[in-house]
Amino acid sequence: MPNTQVQHPVQTPSPATITPALLKQHSITPDEYTRIEAALGRTPSLTELGIFSVMWSEHCSYKSSRVHLKRLPTKSDLVVQGPGENAGIIDVGDGWACAFKIESHNHPSYIEPYQGAATGVGGILRDIFTMNARPLAVMDSLRFGPLDEAEPDETLRRRNHAVATGIVHGVAGYGNCFGVPNLGGETRFETCYSGNPLLNAFALGLVKRDEIFYAKATGVGNPVIYVGAKTGRDGIHGATMASEEFTEGSEQKRPNVQMGDPFMEKLLLEACLEAMATGAVLGIQDMGAAGLTCSTCEMGARGDLGLTVELDLVPQRETGMSSYEIMLSESQERMLLVADKPRAQEVLDVFTKWGLDASIVGTVTAEPNMRITQHGELVADIPNKSLTDDAPVYHRPVGTWTAPVPVDPPAAVLEDLKKPRDYTADLKKLLASANICDKRWVFEQYDSMVQTNTVQGPGGEAGVMRIKGTQRGLAMALAGNGRWTYLDPKLGAMHAVAEAARKVACTGAKPVAATNCLNFGNPEKPEIMAQLSSAIDGIAEACIALGTPVTGGNVSLYNETKGEGIYPTPVLGIVGIIDDVTKSVPAHFQRVGDKVLLLQSTLETPASQQHELGSSEYAKSTYGALWGGPPWLDLSAEAALHKALALLAERGLIHSAKDIADGGLAVALAESGFQHNIGVKATLGALSEAEYVTALFAENATEVLVTCSVEDYGIICTLLDEAGDIWPLDLGETIPERVEIFAGEVPLVEAALNGLKEPWSLAMESQLAAEVVTA
Repeated sequence: MPNTQVQHPVQTPSPATITPALLKQHSITPDEYTRIEAALGRTPSLTELGIFSVMWSEHCSYKSSRVHLKRLPTKSDLVVQGPGENAGIIDVGDGWACAFKIESHNHPSYIEPYQGAATGVGGILRDIFTMNARPLAVMDSLRFGPLDEAEPDETLRRRNHAVATGIVHGVAGYGNCFGVPNLGGETRFETCYSGNPLLNAFALGLVKRDEIFYAKATGVGNPVIYVGAKTGRDGIHGATMASEEFTEGSEQKRPNVQMGDPFMEKLLLEACLEAMATGAVLGIQDMGAAGLTCSTCEMGARGDLGLTVELDLVPQRETGMSSYEIMLSESQERMLLVADKPRAQEVLDVFTKWGLDASIVGTVTAEPNMRITQHGELVADIPNKSLTDDAPVYHRPVGTWTAPVPVDPPAAVLEDLKKPRDYTADLKKLLASANICDKRWVFEQYDSMVQTNTVQGPGGEAGVMRIKGTQRGLAMALAGNGRWTYLDPKLGAMHAVAEAARKVACTGAKPVAATNCLNFGNPEKPEIMAQLSSAIDGIAEACIALGTPVTGGNVSLYNETKGEGIYPTPVLGIVGIIDDVTKSVPAHFQRVGDKVLLLQSTLETPASQQHELGSSEYAKSTYGALWGGPPWLDLSAEAALHKALALLAERGLIHSAKDIADGGLAVALAESGFQHNIGVKATLGALSEAEYVTALFAENATEVLVTCSVEDYGIICTLLDEAGDIWPLDLGETIPERVEIFAGEVPLVEAALNGLKEPWSLAMESQLAAEVVTA
């Protein structure tokens, strides 16, 4: 059948008047503009200039990070789809595959906290169901400036309050209305996030192994179908805004933040899954960052084909929109499909049934160009590859990293550490600190039980979901300590992988894959590129050692406000598989009279931990000081610990498992008892007075607190002895309603459990209430 598409052999888009001011407005450098002219062989139209500006933005092109990301491991026997698609996919057995990904929405969440966070959740959900996976769970990693006097600037403190409440309400509002359980994640506070909060949204879904869809155009002459919400003027230049530092006046960019509608997204989910089930859909792409521009050129580029789109056919909710506005709009809840031409009506009928706009807006062409027309005029004609594969790649200067703080404690701290202390008071203060205190104010706003698949929800080590119709389950966790990565970018990033994987392993699941969100400052500064490059090396080394290849993720750069950058903050999402979900292990003490064991490496650790204490929550809470570096980490021991936890869980030998993380062993012992009001009597062995602080509060890696019955202790010792590398240190037993920690015969901590729980449980809400009063 001949191709009846109208050809434009001589027509070219009307050129724009290019000025330095116009290029600066579009964040296009003179060198990049020269490349644009070379790619087109002429002067671009204004619409074309806008298209290049968003596709070549840092947010869409990864032009500063792409050369480094290539060092990440991306393959394993379980990986079905690695980086490059809307989401990564792994095989989880029984004919099922799991699609998952994490992405940032940092800049929009500062400018307009509620909508910025809500549309961040909406965007990551579309990435999942675009692959034909039904979303099963979401999580989020949040970073805010302090809500208390740790942020001395009262104006910033009030802004932190507004940002924190707005973002949490936005995450809850969208996810709850859409109907997907939120399994928690992590929330941290540091002064460096006061002007630049982070919202990293993670989502996971299930798809049949043989029913995965891809964002690829196929079949010359097949129709291109726009579905979902109408296009408006919200979100224009959102991608370029997300690729810039915050400066004075950045809050005026509110029009660049998209507006979300979770009810519309729920309809879009059901309609897309139904349409894909007909077999009439050949390719599908979310209109996320850069909107119609990104979906059009990327679908064409992946299929080595072109797409011609007539903008007069695009559903619009505002009158008089220009081609520039339509192509760059980031209005939410929209998709672009390619359908089998004889069956296009079937697809249209599905969306009509769900009450959604669906319109044939274009055609797949043999010429691999994006061709855009409006009112009969050709407004853009761009080779797809020039926007995607041929986008600029920068080998930015990588500086020499130097330690930002002294290795040894300040003299005043060193003297104070030699004095006798009230360790119970220290523990109470630590439990009330911002990064350790109860975050129920956050996660209780989220629906964690919708869909009735949740096995473990917020408040534990990791989220666990069952896969209906099978015995299997999926565990997932997020982790990332920006302070540690600031102190040592490579080691801090390794810890992010290890901690997220350890949390998954605590549930009894085997960690199998990773997704990452790399939040860094201005890549044009060599010292920032040194952080990014070293962190990627750390992630690569840890993921290889722990068997968790990276299947995708997101890079968020230019996280700076008025020239001041955030801590380098790589956030890792780890997914694990548990063969029998009924054997998943909770984080909290379950019974009085259980033995309390500390699983730890048999490898010899460095003799002195004093320099590591400087990176801890104890140093921050007690002294307001920062020194030294992150804790020592041995990846082979970490991998052995994960295997040991899986073995003990599969045998049903442990009743609880909790990571030794923020606050160290003393915090873990206390927090483990809060849920069921079960205390602990623990003896750390004979220690010198100089070792008390580190024994209680050092945040050692590769250590997990577990409980078991007295009868099973011998079996556990035998199994771990045979496996090697991990040994259970007998700390004591669970007791009713008290926490008692001894060093030999010396009491270090003695307190009623409720006396510890009260400051832990009230701290965050009291800070929020106090901020409301002063605001």
